[in-house]
Amino acid sequence: MWFPTDVEEIASSFSFLLLKVPAPDPFSPLSNNMQPQYCIYKKLAIMLRNINIAYMNPQTEQHKIEKQIELKASLARVWRALTDYREFAQWFHVKLEGPFAPGQPARGYLTYPGYENLKFEVIVQKMEPERLFSFTWHPYAVDPKKDYSKETPTLVECKLEKTTGGTLLTVTESGFDKVPANRRAEAFRMNDEGWGSQMENIAKYVAQKP
Repeated sequence: MWFPTDVEEIASSFSFLLLKVPAPDPFSPLSNNMQPQYCIYKKLAIMLRNINIAYMNPQTEQHKIEKQIELKASLARVWRALTDYREFAQWFHVKLEGPFAPGQPARGYLTYPGYENLKFEVIVQKMEPERLFSFTWHPYAVDPKKDYSKETPTLVECKLEKTTGGTLLTVTESGFDKVPANRRAEAFRMNDEGWGSQMENIAKYVAQKP
């Protein structure tokens, strides 16, 4: 997807919307006799620049998702919420069969509204106390009729850092470039939105159950 980065290019690109007049510098001081179109140019350029900034992030070419949130809870508390399968199940909206263990699968079912009883499975990779919890899974594997086992899974890493206000949680999901092209964009979009929601969920959970 293309996003213009130069302000003048932004304005010029939309000049056909504004009576095809030459694009001014949208961020120069407005004079008293400046035409109304120039004000529109400025607003349009600011709006599109903000859109461009929102999309130009570390998730380059839709290969990696990264989310961060500072939680008002200790490292120990956040670690327990992440790695105790009973606590994880509550904020992540899943029902798991048993504890997490490095090198072992964790299976269960989703309890999230609209996805109830959909199978959930991850393979735990690392559990470094109060520092790193990671696992692999198949992103947005929601079609019960499809076998995703032959696809290369993505890697989810949950990293913890102590801060003056609590704990910084950074979640990254990488490897979308290995997801089949016919479902890559949707899987990325849905998991990008999903991780945003899950960050809010864990924040609420540790706040309500300190």
